[in-house]
Amino acid sequence: MNTHSNKYFTDRQSDFESSARSYPRKFPVALVKAKGSWVEDADGRRYLDFLCGAGTLALGHNNDSVNKAMIDLISSGAPLHTLDLTTPAKDRFVEAIFSTLPEKLRTNAKIQFCSPSGTDATDAAIKLCKTATGRGSVMAFSGGYHGMGHGALALTGNHNAKNKVQNLMPGVQFMPYPYSYRCPFGLGGEAGEKAASAYFERMLKDPESGVTRPAAVILEAIQGEGGVIPAPRSFLKTVRRVTEELSIPLILDEIQCGMGRSGDIWAFEDAGIVPDVILMSKAIGGSQPMSVVVYNKDLDAWTAGAHAGTFRGNQLAMAAGTVVLETISKPGFLEEVKRKGDIIRNALMDLKNEISIIGDVRGRGLMIGIEFIDPAGKKDIMGNPVPSSEIAAQIQKRCFERGLIMEKGGRNGSVMRCLCALTVSDSEIDTMLDIFSSAAMELDREIRYR
Repeated sequence: MNTHSNKYFTDRQSDFESSARSYPRKFPVALVKAKGSWVEDADGRRYLDFLCGAGTLALGHNNDSVNKAMIDLISSGAPLHTLDLTTPAKDRFVEAIFSTLPEKLRTNAKIQFCSPSGTDATDAAIKLCKTATGRGSVMAFSGGYHGMGHGALALTGNHNAKNKVQNLMPGVQFMPYPYSYRCPFGLGGEAGEKAASAYFERMLKDPESGVTRPAAVILEAIQGEGGVIPAPRSFLKTVRRVTEELSIPLILDEIQCGMGRSGDIWAFEDAGIVPDVILMSKAIGGSQPMSVVVYNKDLDAWTAGAHAGTFRGNQLAMAAGTVVLETISKPGFLEEVKRKGDIIRNALMDLKNEISIIGDVRGRGLMIGIEFIDPAGKKDIMGNPVPSSEIAAQIQKRCFERGLIMEKGGRNGSVMRCLCALTVSDSEIDTMLDIFSSAAMELDREIRYR
């Protein structure tokens, strides 16, 4: 039984843990219990968790069915670590993943188990595509996030993570990603979408563009760390058409936006496209570390041992992940995700219309972003107030003080993000909206009457 306070644990953590720690700086607590959408700290205070392991806990903390699957596996005497040797648990897990794929890919799919984190899946996919095509460059998009490993970081847009790490993987070409509120072309709306699509196609097809044909194109159907920015269907369709025409493998990073979070099992499904490669991690392991790459067998040019990882045989993650996959595939589950997401987005849109510090509300399903602005600050090229990291940080702090955990992201850290459990209840949504609205309205009043 714990007899120490939050301060005891957080002081010790700051003494022995690296300066790279991030969440404890915003949420200075020691968590001792968790269930569903709630966590409890060492001081006995409960918090509504709308971060849930950055979207890892699709069914919330300590889901009964997930825990039972892991306990049953342990109790059975089955091996818990098998490298890439097969087991019945692994066979069920692969079958569960393949059952969620579009038919065009499912009938031609291969799977590669990687080391535990999403960044490992990114690096594996890049190696795969370079091996299969014989080409060396990769095309990524501004605002994208694909991990913190040396190769994955090269494909990531955020400068803060990259500025002090020189000589990352060479040969990365960044393209503009459609972002209606802060359109890279200064257009917004449908005009901005068309410009992004035309620019992408022209750069790959123009023999004078200076951009050689890459080994792969990688993107998120909904950018997560970039600020919860859904790609328009028309843009995704263009990217898929052009990459198919030029025989360029298309990698869809579904590490955060996949596994039902968007209201579809895979976020790219909304656009009716089928990628060549899918990156999966976070929720795929049912709370346990797991990452995999699923890809078209035509790319399977690897030889034995061409990609490996000691912990790619995590049997607990496979047992837990199978439960999550089966749960989100049940009839009606995804409709509930969409319904709950609509409740949150509509309420936040109403809040945006009442106060001055919210510039944009966007997202799909239960992946929602709220971009905060300085209403008295400078305007960008489109006439929108500049993003405000300070206001977003204040909102995050005030929500935490009221018992709600949410994370920031996006340009300048100005976007508060909803990554709650997909099983969140309507009453928990009401609690979140009450806390969030109270914090935002309070700060908005203070700013107005300075």
